[in-house]
Amino acid sequence: MPSAPASPSTARAINDRLALRLLQDEGPLTAAELKRLTGLSRPTVADLVERLQGAGLVRIVGESGAERRGPNARVYGLVADRAHLAALDVRLRGVTVTVTDLLGGPLAEAAAPIGGDTETGPAVERAVALLERTVREAGATRLHTVGIGAPGLVDPVTGALRDSAGLPAWHRRLVTALRERLSATVLVENETNLAATAELREGAARDRDTFVLLWLGHGVGAAVVLDGALRRGASGGAGEIGFLPVPGTGALPSATDCAGGFHALAGSAAVRELAQAYGIEAGGPDDEGEPAGASVVRAARERPVRRDGTHGAADPADGGPAGRWRADGRVGDGPGDAAGAFLDALAERVALGAAAVTAVLDPGCVVLGGELGQAGGAALAERVEARLATLSPLRTEVRASTLGGAAVLRGALLTARDAAQDELFGGSAATAH
Repeated sequence: MPSAPASPSTARAINDRLALRLLQDEGPLTAAELKRLTGLSRPTVADLVERLQGAGLVRIVGESGAERRGPNARVYGLVADRAHLAALDVRLRGVTVTVTDLLGGPLAEAAAPIGGDTETGPAVERAVALLERTVREAGATRLHTVGIGAPGLVDPVTGALRDSAGLPAWHRRLVTALRERLSATVLVENETNLAATAELREGAARDRDTFVLLWLGHGVGAAVVLDGALRRGASGGAGEIGFLPVPGTGALPSATDCAGGFHALAGSAAVRELAQAYGIEAGGPDDEGEPAGASVVRAARERPVRRDGTHGAADPADGGPAGRWRADGRVGDGPGDAAGAFLDALAERVALGAAAVTAVLDPGCVVLGGELGQAGGAALAERVEARLATLSPLRTEVRASTLGGAAVLRGALLTARDAAQDELFGGSAATAH
């Protein structure tokens, strides 16, 4: 049975939403460009532009410079300052904040450490003060939507950050405090899921609608994207791969401790310890900021410099690992190559987690995310892919993250931007007339 045609008001809402999305994706456009991209008639485009201007969503931002007779065509763009957004990346010992306009254009960004010995109340107040200060620096008076990325489980029904063993209490209290104090919509999502959102939209998985992000940072995690949508699981715990039992840890994880699971093989502290066995040392402690594991992975990939300033084989007298280094700056695979052997051993560990994921989901692509995944680059990704091919009959491409640790904050911002635009673009212009 054929469906009934859309009502005039519904048709206007659909057309307005289409035009707004084009202005978001393409940038400012003339009416003629909107006509061409939407396929709508000239009078229909003229009507929708008038509606969107009246609703305060679109304004004239310039004139077309195209050579033609008559006056220049007006160029229309979204009103970026119609709303302001904030995104927070909440880590174990600190928080990073960014404030943007409605289009995601950055206005201010700041970060603050929060020590592990800080009490819950002062920790919450420090994070809230950082957000308030950043909002003022951005010149915003109020926030429309706030996106928060944090470790741990997010209840898929209530959207609340659940109490998780080993995570600071101030994380949950911060979310509650922001919802109580702000008039803005406050959204919270698992950090690895947000990283996957960013990699899907702007990073290493832009050409994929099905993939798994394997997060390698201070801890480990996974995010599952199937047919372009995040899959969170019945309780929001899909991807808690740190608890995956794997060989080589000498123990089993428990419901409250992932120390005997995959985390014990691929978390930053474990990677740093592995690197030490190959004579590769980290530059600093495994604290907040860049994980020490990322530092040693990057050190293994970097091409050494001889005393004369030229690049080539490492000289043990210079403190570098012995062995061959390839001309492209990636470590070689010859015997005695300590850096290459370390990356091989690390790839062996990472492939264990990837093999478990691929056996269940067959995603076709695994992105090595987080600071360690980005630091490993193609050198690590290629090794993991090769090892994975020996463990699983399912062909799986392995890619390195292009966003690294910044993916969480970017994913939180994209989530906030989508929610704000869904509300502001959701038909208000069509019903204004």
